[in-house]
Amino acid sequence: MGKLIKKRVLIPVLAITFILVGSGFIKSDFFEIAKQIEIFTTLFKELNMNYVDETNPAELMDTAIKNMLDELDPYTKFLNEQDVEAFKINNAGEYSGIGALVRSYDDRLLVIEPYKNYPADKAGLKAGDEIVKIGNINVADFDDNASELLKGANNSEVAITYKRQGKTHTTQIKREAIEVDAVPFYDMVDDKTGFIVLAKFNAKASEQTKEALLDLKGKGAERIILDLRGNPGGLLSEAINVTNLFVPKGELIVTTKSKVKKFNSEYRTKNNPVDTEIPLVVLVNGNSASASEIVSGSLQDLDRAVIMGARSFGKGLVQRPLKLTYGTQLKVTISRYYTASGRCIQSLDYWNRDENGNAVRQTQFNEFKTRNGRKVQDGGGVLPDVLIDELNSNSLLKALEENNVIFDYATDYHYTNALEQLGDFTFTDADFNDFKSFVAQGNFPYETKTEKVILEAMTNEDDDILGASVQDNYRSLLAEIEKSKVTALDRFEKEIKKKLEDEIIKRYFYREGLFTYYLTHDEAILAAKELLANESKYTGILQ
Repeated sequence: MGKLIKKRVLIPVLAITFILVGSGFIKSDFFEIAKQIEIFTTLFKELNMNYVDETNPAELMDTAIKNMLDELDPYTKFLNEQDVEAFKINNAGEYSGIGALVRSYDDRLLVIEPYKNYPADKAGLKAGDEIVKIGNINVADFDDNASELLKGANNSEVAITYKRQGKTHTTQIKREAIEVDAVPFYDMVDDKTGFIVLAKFNAKASEQTKEALLDLKGKGAERIILDLRGNPGGLLSEAINVTNLFVPKGELIVTTKSKVKKFNSEYRTKNNPVDTEIPLVVLVNGNSASASEIVSGSLQDLDRAVIMGARSFGKGLVQRPLKLTYGTQLKVTISRYYTASGRCIQSLDYWNRDENGNAVRQTQFNEFKTRNGRKVQDGGGVLPDVLIDELNSNSLLKALEENNVIFDYATDYHYTNALEQLGDFTFTDADFNDFKSFVAQGNFPYETKTEKVILEAMTNEDDDILGASVQDNYRSLLAEIEKSKVTALDRFEKEIKKKLEDEIIKRYFYREGLFTYYLTHDEAILAAKELLANESKYTGILQ
């Protein structure tokens, strides 16, 4: 009965939170919200008391909350007590656990990347290992996210059972404090060019970026490459502070606009910069989002840096955690942010959906101008000043990644190829042909838009008048499309090779080895280095 009371209170509190923050609501809105709360609470009570079978109030409420929030945007989420703690850990950059990136599935946890010299690595866990048991708990039997079982007090031990290449192994891991660096790597590309990787905007982001920048300048760096590729964002305050390293105090970086007046804010730099003159290139790609787009977009708007790479993700929505009852929170989208030129770079419109219920992508862009008068656009992420083809993505590449095809191939490669020195690594044409065979032999569930249309037509009852011959033609066309998928791998060989190289190198030499490899092999870094060395070309782009 206690669970029932706890969960029944949740929706009213959630709705009241909207009332409190929504100070712009008119009187009729208050009445409508109160009316809907009363309807829901009476429905929930009668359902749980009278339904023919035993109900689980907690599960019903979780489903109700999830479905309600799904109507909004993917960033507005209910956080239970465990989620709140994980949210704090992610932003702080510190936690106690085994030191590995893991991905949760229904019946297993997949080790994506063990961090060098942390407990998982010391215990011998490798990327591709499937954790099936933690202590005495089978992962398949655990209803919640089993990765939480890997966390625990410092020096506490946990037994892990995992599968590798068809064999089952066990190991004992002693947990320890894990520090998640915002800047996992920095170094000199050449005697005058420094390279900084900023991987996330946690509480350490600006401090560690500043330390790296000062250290590189001390080593002779006269120009800087800041790598934000794959950076999903994080704290807005840290995005402002990182930008502040390169622009003067008092500069407007980002504005947030909301229907709630108190959330309308202007964010300006508050500190003295490190260097406002050093030539700067910022690298972005399709996985650079949120705070990464604030930094890259505003540096572009202020003509302070040349942006290189591929169009960024396009997340121009700002979230804030609001406290609810019983230690829970609502992480809710409260506003949109606008970079220094006044543009919002949100890509998807979650308030207007297509016939399938999917958010529509903005197709009409508004034009803005940078400080020097260069033209930039809103509505679709940050478009780089210089595009790097190798960093472009497409539906095929995304499908290969999302279905773990590249990941699984790298796992097999690691266990069948010996590699002692980073300098010995070369992903050959023969290796790429081997990858194509791997894709062809596997069950790669990639469905093109054309296939979807054909399959829908074949199963449409209204089209049965077309006859068997048309159905046969459909099947022949589907078979040809299936063959062309392997051929498509050749068309995107360059982009796929990069993803494969990235994943394979991490297996042998960790992330540090990957970034070291980048210094001499990564097309974007080499292009950035060349641009920075050409002062007139660099300046010409910004003018």
